[in-house]
Amino acid sequence: MKPIEEIKPLLVTPKKVVITMHQKPDADAMGSSLAMYHYLRQKGHDITVISPTNFPDFLAWLPGADLVVDFESMQDKAMSALEGVELLFCLDFNALYRTKNLAPYLEQLKCPKILIDHHLEPQPTFDYGVSDTKASSTAQLVYETLYKLGEEQYITEEIAQCIYAGTVTDTGSFRFASTSARVHRMVADLMDRGLKHEIIHQNIYDNFLENRLRFIGHSLLHRMEVFYEYNTAMMAIPYADLKRFDLQTGDTEGLVNFLLSIQGIKMAALIIDRREEVKLSFRSKGDFDVNTFARKYFEGGGHFNAAGGRSTDTLEKTVQRFIHAMEENEALLQDHIKV
Repeated sequence: MKPIEEIKPLLVTPKKVVITMHQKPDADAMGSSLAMYHYLRQKGHDITVISPTNFPDFLAWLPGADLVVDFESMQDKAMSALEGVELLFCLDFNALYRTKNLAPYLEQLKCPKILIDHHLEPQPTFDYGVSDTKASSTAQLVYETLYKLGEEQYITEEIAQCIYAGTVTDTGSFRFASTSARVHRMVADLMDRGLKHEIIHQNIYDNFLENRLRFIGHSLLHRMEVFYEYNTAMMAIPYADLKRFDLQTGDTEGLVNFLLSIQGIKMAALIIDRREEVKLSFRSKGDFDVNTFARKYFEGGGHFNAAGGRSTDTLEKTVQRFIHAMEENEALLQDHIKV
């Protein structure tokens, strides 16, 4: 994969461009993709942003979100955008299967594929890009890419909002270990450019319906299990709960972090029956590697302290598999948490 700086000659003349992200995109996937959209639009390119699936309602305020094409519900429009595409930007994922049903069409494209991502172990699929696991977020890497290209003058208020949204969520509001000095310097630069961060916090964190809060209370009371002998907490959510509380995409975002807030807990697992498959989210403190854990047991991966997985078993069987995997890692989980 060639360095991201080498795409600059490709951007000199207007091209047909597609930007895409992983399925069920979070704020980092949406924010980084839309930041890149606003930059390339200023350069005169013909751009379509395609999400493999729908995205959470609490991200609909992002500048340009109303232009994002949902592949599942707008497949004809997405296929038209892919026809004759000259550049493909892949943001916040590093393996094409993460785009779900969109993946086979991306694999067939002959145009240059450009990666901007911060997850571990990228596939050798991409022609140009940056893969930096030390970065807090893909949004941060978009910001740094603009500087590497010598294009920082294109950072508008819209781009700043998108970059900040992706960064603030992927850093857990700047509390995760990935919040480096370079992250704070970036935010300072964005604020110097006129960013109003408090509005973004309100849009992301104070913009849910009552039923989500009731669901969280129900889950903490009835679905949480704590295995103190393994320094692990788990929450298993049946599909019936999703229907009962009329949850929408994104309503379970951040739920796993409640488990990690328990004193002494080293690993947290959120296991949700999505009906078509069971989805798992893992978080950890200190030196327990949930990326390796997710890859080994649940066809997943991600970051050292934050990863995800999947299972085609029932919720009950998946929970038992998780408990067995937890027991196999007893020695690692009983180590003292490093601070």
